[in-house]
Amino acid sequence: MDILNLEGAEDTPKIILDKKNGIFEISGRSLPEDSAEFYRPVLEWIEAYQASPNATTEFVFKLEYFNTASSKLILDVLSALEDVKGIKVIWCFHEDDEDMEEAGEEFSELVEIPFEFKTY
Repeated sequence: MDILNLEGAEDTPKIILDKKNGIFEISGRSLPEDSAEFYRPVLEWIEAYQASPNATTEFVFKLEYFNTASSKLILDVLSALEDVKGIKVIWCFHEDDEDMEEAGEEFSELVEIPFEFKTY
């Protein structure tokens, strides 16, 4: 399975999805002009990964900021991850960022995936 590696930019997050090395991370700022188009390869990759996932998968979100359009797509990503056996989400947020902590808590209530919250 190919590695999905999208370099982050000013308004798009860095995304690494690497089954072989067990790296699954979305980090940075997410406010792409077309969120649906930007996240399409991520959703397609997860769909392919669902067929033969690793025994355990820790999917890390380390977002500094995301806009409303991105929040819908982040929920789509989390919903797709619900079908991955052995999944756990690690939601990282800056210790002073209550908004990002609350966002993670809200997402955790909307999907059937164990969440672990970490500050940095």
